[in-house]
Formats: sequence, structure tokens, C-alpha cells
Amino acid sequence: MKAALNRIASAFKLPRKPLSYDEEKQLARDADMTVRAKLAGREDVRPEILYYLAEDPAPEVRRKIASNASSPRHADLILARDGDDVVRSDVAGKIAQLAPGLSADEQEQVRRMTYQILEILARDQLPRVRRILAETLKDMSNAPHEIIGKLARDTDIDVAGPVLRSSPVLTDEDLIEIIRTCPIAGPVAEISRRANVGEKVTDAIIDTDDVEAIGTLLANPSAQIREEALDRIIDRAPEIESWHEPLARRPKLSSMAVTKIARFVADSLIEVMHARGDIDPSTVAVLKSELSNRLDRDSDSRKTDDKTGAKDDGKGEGNFDSLPEAAIARARRLYTQGKLKEDAVSEALAAGDRRFVAAALAVLSGLPLALVEKVAESKSARGVVAICWKANFAMRFATQLQIRYAHIAPNAAINPADGEKYPLTPEEMDWQIDFFGTMVPGEAEAKPPLRSRA
Repeated sequence: MKAALNRIASAFKLPRKPLSYDEEKQLARDADMTVRAKLAGREDVRPEILYYLAEDPAPEVRRKIASNASSPRHADLILARDGDDVVRSDVAGKIAQLAPGLSADEQEQVRRMTYQILEILARDQLPRVRRILAETLKDMSNAPHEIIGKLARDTDIDVAGPVLRSSPVLTDEDLIEIIRTCPIAGPVAEISRRANVGEKVTDAIIDTDDVEAIGTLLANPSAQIREEALDRIIDRAPEIESWHEPLARRPKLSSMAVTKIARFVADSLIEVMHARGDIDPSTVAVLKSELSNRLDRDSDSRKTDDKTGAKDDGKGEGNFDSLPEAAIARARRLYTQGKLKEDAVSEALAAGDRRFVAAALAVLSGLPLALVEKVAESKSARGVVAICWKANFAMRFATQLQIRYAHIAPNAAINPADGEKYPLTPEEMDWQIDFFGTMVPGEAEAKPPLRSRA
């Protein structure tokens, strides 16, 4: 009769007095699964009874044990390997919350067993179990380092992501090692979202050439990016539109950085930079001048098209079939005025005017236009460097032209030696020019160069 009353009370969630040991044993063996489940959910039940119920044939009962904070660690260890996904998920959520609170005064066996459970759950085949663990531990400063490290290297980005974004347990060394060895897409971008990412970590992110991760890093106002590293990004940015807006909005930009960015971003982003309150008056004047120059160029271009009847040939920027006489004439005019310098060529690159870039290189180097075009078509890094040397451009600008004009991959481009010097010898660069000269028949009879190298 008493057992029947207990079952009725359990079914209707009526308050009950503490159970005796005999009552607990009797209810634990009750044929009604609902009765056993109610018992498994009580926190005042003796540990050995909860341990017994951890191996109950009904998953509903085991789930109650899994979420019961009073369950002994031995029971949780059994349930961490349970065949029911919900059971393991519930254990993951509970243990992840309990583990960081274990003090040094607690029994070593309990601590060791709790961490063993965490390790089992961190390797669980079900991503949902590992995600629960990661979400629970991500903000805890006293979470076990080994478990956090395992979750951070998980092959499921939904598991690794929360820990990579937030965990204070991960050191800079951990993050750099993950950046350099991660086997899947996504972890580097998640690290880029961390608050106050340090310079060593941002350097490692930039070295990956991961476009998404670098864009995320630029949009993170607390990320610490060295000025030299930001210069590298700006040099690549003209070809990567997704970087333009975060660059324009990047806090604490130097005047030099603002000036460079203004050369290739859209007019609307120049206005965004102009509206910033942290730019000095002289740089604001540069931004105004850039906008004005763009308007003038657009006007000149329309006038030229009206006079020549020029039409878009539909082949886009990559067309080298012909170079309009307007581009050659403009390059020669600027050269005569002493204005055909890096700035003018950089502006043309930003505007996508590769025809004028080719004309400017030909005029400044004194080389045949066909040779300049052949080097660009061939994507020859050495060839571009040789032409820039002949045109008296700085080697840093030669690196930009390799990437932005000849579309050479950044990791295949030739960089300056010692930060600014040409890495090739004059003999090597002359050889490049002679080599490409043999590929443009008839150019040997071309008129003398317009400008000889000093």
C-alpha cells in the first residue's frame, strides 16, 4: 500500500518526506519506469541508489541520473559512455559546470574521475555532446587546459568555434600553434574575433593569407595589428573588396595608411574616413583632393570617349588586344609635366585602369609596350620586377604591381631585400628584359626609348 502511495505521489509531483533506505531500494526496483525516473531525479537519494539507476534499462531513467547534480562520479563515468545521445549530452552539460569548481581540497580521486569524464565526453562521436561541453566551458577561466585544448582543435567548427572565440584558458602559444596547424576552414577566423588579440597572434593570422580571417581581424577594433603588418594588408587590399570597409573604419590609422586606403576604396568609404574624428587636418585635405581628382578623371574620360567614339569592348580589365591611344597620350603628357610617378600609377591601379598602368610602365621604362603587356600576360614576377627597376620605381611598389597589375599570387610575388632593395642583380633584370624582348617580334626596330634609365 505504501509503495502504491509513493507511486501516486511521484506521478503527481506531490511533496514527500525523505525516503528510508529500504524505500529507495524498493522504488529503484519498481516495475513502473515512471516511478524509477522520479526517484532518479531526486537529489536526496543515496549515492549507491543513483549509481544503481545509472544502469537502468530505460533511457528516461538514465537521463534523470545524467542531469542529477547529486549523482556520484562513478555513475557519471558510466553514463559518459552511454549509448543514448541525450544521456551523454546531459552528462556533458552537468560535468562541464561542476568541473571548474573542484578545489584542491577535494579528494584527488573525485577530481581525477571528473576530468576523466570530461576527456571521454570531449572525444564523443556525437558533435552535439562536444558542443554542449564547449559552450559550457568557453568562458570559464579555471576550466581544465587539456580539455579546452582538445575542444579548440576539434574538427567540427561548431565545437571549436566557441572555445577559440572566448576561452581565457588558451594562451598566445596555443592560438599560434592552432593557426599554423588547423586542418579545417574556420578556426583562424574564429580566433580573429577574440577580444584583444595580441600582435604575435595577429601576425600569425596575417601570415596565413586567409582572406576571410584577415577581414574579420580588420573588423575587430580590439585586435592589435602592427603598423608594418597593416601596411602589408593595405598593399594587398585593392584586389580584395571585402577588406575595404573594415580598413576604412579601422581605428587609429596613420595618415600614411589613410592616404593609401583612399586610393582604392569606393567614394562612399572615402566619405566614411572623411567623417572620422581622429584624422588630422592635412590628411582630411588629402581625402578631399582624392575625391576631387576622381571627379576630374571621370570627366576627362567621358570627354575622351565622346571625341574618339570609344566603346567598351566587353573584354574587361584583362584585355590586352589593344591599348587606347588616350592612355599613351595621357602617360606621355604626365611624363612631360613631371607627374608620371608612383602616385599616378597607384591611382590607376585603384581605379582598375590597367591600360594606363601598362602605358605608364612603357613610357617610364622606355620599353616597348608589347613587352610590358607580354610580361603581365605571362604573370612573371621577375619580369615585372625588371620593368619596375627600369622605370625607377621603388621595390616595395614593384611588389604591389606584381600582385595588383600582373595578378601574381601574393605567396609567389618577389619581396624587397632588406625591406626596400631590389633582390635581383642588374644583370638578372637585364636578362629578363632581353628574354621577353625575344617574344615580341618586330620590337627590335621600335623607336628609341622615351626615357633612359639614370
